[in-house]
Amino acid sequence: MSIVRRRSLLLLGLLAVVSLALLVWAALVLARAFPPRVVRMAAGPEGDADHELAERYRAFLAKKGVELVVETTAGKVANLARLEDPKSGVSAAFSVGGLTTAGRSPGVASLGTIAYDPLWVFCRGLPDSPQLGDVKGKRISIGPEGSATRALVLQLLKLNRLEGDADVRPLSPGQGAEALERGEIDCACMVTYVESPTVRKLLADPRIDLVSLPRVDAYLALFPYLRKLTLPMGVGDLALNRPPRDVTLMAVPEGLLVRQDLHPAIQYLLLEAAEEIHAPPGIFQRPGEFPAAQPVDVPLSDEARQFYKSGATFFQRHLPFWLWVFASRLIVVLVPLLGVVYPLVQLVPAAIAWEVDRRLTGLYAELRAIEARVAAGAGGGDVAAELDRLEEKIHTTRVPASYTRALYTLKQHAGLVRERLSRSGPRPSS
Repeated sequence: MSIVRRRSLLLLGLLAVVSLALLVWAALVLARAFPPRVVRMAAGPEGDADHELAERYRAFLAKKGVELVVETTAGKVANLARLEDPKSGVSAAFSVGGLTTAGRSPGVASLGTIAYDPLWVFCRGLPDSPQLGDVKGKRISIGPEGSATRALVLQLLKLNRLEGDADVRPLSPGQGAEALERGEIDCACMVTYVESPTVRKLLADPRIDLVSLPRVDAYLALFPYLRKLTLPMGVGDLALNRPPRDVTLMAVPEGLLVRQDLHPAIQYLLLEAAEEIHAPPGIFQRPGEFPAAQPVDVPLSDEARQFYKSGATFFQRHLPFWLWVFASRLIVVLVPLLGVVYPLVQLVPAAIAWEVDRRLTGLYAELRAIEARVAAGAGGGDVAAELDRLEEKIHTTRVPASYTRALYTLKQHAGLVRERLSRSGPRPSS
């Protein structure tokens, strides 16, 4: 086997090894790049509006081949605690403004605002047009430990110097509503959606009044993350005109938070689910108002910023979920892979050409040396034997088709030297 052929095979073998290594690397990267098939979400107590909302997210993700495990917690404060703990396994959760900051939750990002959750204070046995100060000395349900309702109500009671003048009970919204209807407590507080069955039931109950907050602008000045909402008269029950007057409410923005390391494709799925679930109009929102690019306590994730800026990518719009994930990850892998493989592929013919040129140049150098000896008058068996060996080397040299002419030219030049040697004297017998 010629040196050229051996070196060519060596180069091809090296290219094959490098290519195989790159393909193994690409396979590993692709395997790690695929999103998880199981995602855990913290969603409040069972039967709560957030828990029911999480079930809608679960159904949406199930259609995409992703299992969403809905975890029961005491409320949004507990949700956030689970999300902040990387060992909890929770990757997404509902939260409200005012519970944390980017500095306190460095591993958490926002997918935007999905709703405004009013603070509802339902009471019985209070004077007409009840206000927050009227709860002094009353039995009040403010939500269990770990709930956003409890955190907000305790803050309001403290601001109004009522924290020691109220008999607070750690009841969930559903438990508080039932206790209020039975007369076991005087007021039930809850931070939840207007569409909540508990809220709609209490709004329509003529025995129960909804507390108005006429000084809500003062609260907004103190806590800029809050929002001011007005519940129209009669919206709970037009026939009974419940509530009997417009009610001023304060609301907290509710956001969908995720861990920053949650796979971008899962973040996109959650955003897509939020768009389907929260975009319809409601009492406190216009069509398409939510989800909104308004971060809740922590900055928007990169995926959320891209989603709100330019919407879905081409693959996301036209391919099934797992197929567009594969296609997008494949592009990420192929670009650097081609950047390495293409120069290697280009190197093979260049290396072969260099080796062939080097080999032919060496043969020409030997031929010029023999020709110089013949020109100097050297002759005899030694020069002839050396020329014989050179012609044998030329005859056994294998070159690519593009070098065939160069090889034949070398053979012709060797023949010319042979003729010149023959004319310089008789060739001795070997």
